[in-house]
Amino acid sequence: MPLTEITYGTAQPIEGYGPGFFRVGGHVLRGALLVTPWEAGPWGGLSDVAAVLALRDKIDVVLLGMGRDIAHPPPEFRAALEEAGLGVDVMSSAAAARTYNVLLSEGRRIVACLLPVD
Repeated sequence: MPLTEITYGTAQPIEGYGPGFFRVGGHVLRGALLVTPWEAGPWGGLSDVAAVLALRDKIDVVLLGMGRDIAHPPPEFRAALEEAGLGVDVMSSAAAARTYNVLLSEGRRIVACLLPVD
């Protein structure tokens, strides 16, 4: 099976994670994180739906990492995103980071909203 090197262009993949942190673009970022193809930074968590909605013209899919395990987000969080026409995929933060990288390599319009893994 031939191997193909994945390239991300100017976008930065999620390189790793650990207790309370994520590594993106060689930088360690602590706490909840919002990652787009063009930047990564702190996120206010599930009470900060406005930060995600502000991206609605630039993204199509929201990957919601709920920490170590899969959990249901608050219904109002999901409803606000779906009303804005955004697809929401809920998974563990580890799965969301991996999925983000795959979709990023495909040039997809995505955002990863990640709660830290404790």
